[in-house]
Amino acid sequence: MHFTTERRLENGSLERDFTLGEIPGTLWTPTSSPAPLILLGHPGGLRKMYPRLAGRARHCVANGFAAATIELPGSGARPRSTEAEQARADLHRALTAGEPVDEKIIDRLVLPLVEKAVPEWQTTLDALLALPEISGPVGYSGGVIAIGIRLAVVEPRIVAAGLFAGSFVPRVMFDEARQVTIPLHVLLQWDDEGNDRQLALDLFDAFESQEKTLQANMGGHTGVPQFAGDDAGRFFLRHLQ
Repeated sequence: MHFTTERRLENGSLERDFTLGEIPGTLWTPTSSPAPLILLGHPGGLRKMYPRLAGRARHCVANGFAAATIELPGSGARPRSTEAEQARADLHRALTAGEPVDEKIIDRLVLPLVEKAVPEWQTTLDALLALPEISGPVGYSGGVIAIGIRLAVVEPRIVAAGLFAGSFVPRVMFDEARQVTIPLHVLLQWDDEGNDRQLALDLFDAFESQEKTLQANMGGHTGVPQFAGDDAGRFFLRHLQ
């Protein structure tokens, strides 16, 4: 892990950009250490997503957590996949036309992303936990929900997850959802224009976690109320400290 920039924020926390091989990312650490860690998922495009990611990270740091995020494969300045770009174009075409999205399009777009992104998150987690200012336990928050599902199944160091039900999920991944047993806090925007509400409800039902909470709020994809973030923060406070 190679740190490329360093900036001390107004609250005393430290924000550092890093590279891990070809993977760029950002790490935020509080003034007290070592700190538990929350991995911040997102739909891709670190530079575009920075204001929202930085806001989420500040919330984590205020609760005593370190927070980290990485760029997704095929996003930002990372090399594009011709197959993924075609699948994304087909998805946008269907949504623009108001047509049902073929499950094959979702599979072509999401499954290869999960296969590439999850090992990169695990490699990043190895490097982060080797830093003296970071300790376990580890949580995962947000992002492409299919990536969160796979991480919750294969990564035992992640002990709790806050998932955003705002992205498409291949039906084949419902079998993986039935293997998820860690505590979950799932956020659903009831009027999310890009989300299949019934699929999100079915997915929540599939999770086998003994502790799972579905928080549904009125509004579209970007209309998440402030109190929903506060509730997610309290969820991680219960499970990461």
